[in-house]
Amino acid sequence: MPSALPTGDPAPSSGELPPSALEGLGTRPFGVYVHVPFCAARCGYCDFNTYTPGELGSSASPESWLEGFKRELALAASVLGSAPPVETVFIGGGTPSLLGVPGLTEVLEGIRSTFGLAPGAEVTTESNPESTSPEFFAGLREAGYNRISLGMQSAASHVLKILDRKHTAGRAVAAAREARSVGIEHVNLDLIYGTPGETDSDLKASLEAVLSAGVDHVSAYALIVEEGTALARRIARGDLPAPDDDVLADRYEMIDDMLGGAGMRWYEVSNWALPGIGAECRHNLGYWLGGDWWGFGPGAHSHVGGVRWWNVKHPARYATVLASGSSPAAGRETLTPAEALSERVLLEIRLAQGMPLADLPSPAEASRAAADGLLSPESLAAGHCVLTPQGRLLADAVVHRLLT
Repeated sequence: MPSALPTGDPAPSSGELPPSALEGLGTRPFGVYVHVPFCAARCGYCDFNTYTPGELGSSASPESWLEGFKRELALAASVLGSAPPVETVFIGGGTPSLLGVPGLTEVLEGIRSTFGLAPGAEVTTESNPESTSPEFFAGLREAGYNRISLGMQSAASHVLKILDRKHTAGRAVAAAREARSVGIEHVNLDLIYGTPGETDSDLKASLEAVLSAGVDHVSAYALIVEEGTALARRIARGDLPAPDDDVLADRYEMIDDMLGGAGMRWYEVSNWALPGIGAECRHNLGYWLGGDWWGFGPGAHSHVGGVRWWNVKHPARYATVLASGSSPAAGRETLTPAEALSERVLLEIRLAQGMPLADLPSPAEASRAAADGLLSPESLAAGHCVLTPQGRLLADAVVHRLLT
């Protein structure tokens, strides 16, 4: 989730939404995101809204968080009224696996009893490899989870050390195999590329390890050095070099070539999946295609019918506000048509399906981007904007051009 909250209008303490936001509820995909803000240790590159036991002290705990979550469920049911059954659930963090099978089961049961789950609902939880086991995955499958996302980052021990990751180099692959062996339908591995000290050989070995794990989905993200993190301080001191843009581009091409050669297809700039088996992350597609979702937990963001809001960040404050009978929302905003279009271009252009040319504010700029090799001329001739491989490397710049 975002590390900093946007500015916006104050949110009503009741959490009430305007009637216009609720009018189309059920005609768009409806998902639930749950933010679990706990981690055993903080990774040096991470600026997510997460807390270690030492940072929290006695001010909050998984137990108080769970009580707050249940209260927010009741609030959501009241605000949304006849909400449709949930099509996708995504438990993120943080380290959701620290809740264990009992905690994650209780979370899912709360969602199921409040909203109901649509037939074939996608139910995902993130997990850190070091806090999982075959028994853990078997328990999740029994509870109703059918998708697992594991943070691998790299198969190189020295890269994991720079990132302050605690699992051993082979643990993520072993965990993925364990999840598959107990019948978890879909398994994702996350990679980070461009870490200082990573070589081409390191990344190649990581990709080979990923492919050996038998997963059907891979997410790969270029390392971003976030201000205020331990990694940013090390780079500022000159202890480590900053990521190099040209190297990042070369690494992305390697990832795309190797995953593509193994039968995976990109469906979003940073995501690849085996085709034809429903391996794409439907929850994230809901975000990217303008669906509705309620985000539960400290710092979580929500969106319903063009209204977006975000919760207070600290777990103790989150629990306290809900215990008082108020909404934990720190602020909210209603997107203007121009803002909604900008966000749509920003998100949809990153998808393999692209977006209709006619929906762009400046179709002529799309033709110029195609002439520069950034958009597919064939797709453009058919009335659709689809990034070329070169365009994927410069996706943010393409978006900027299409919006000017």
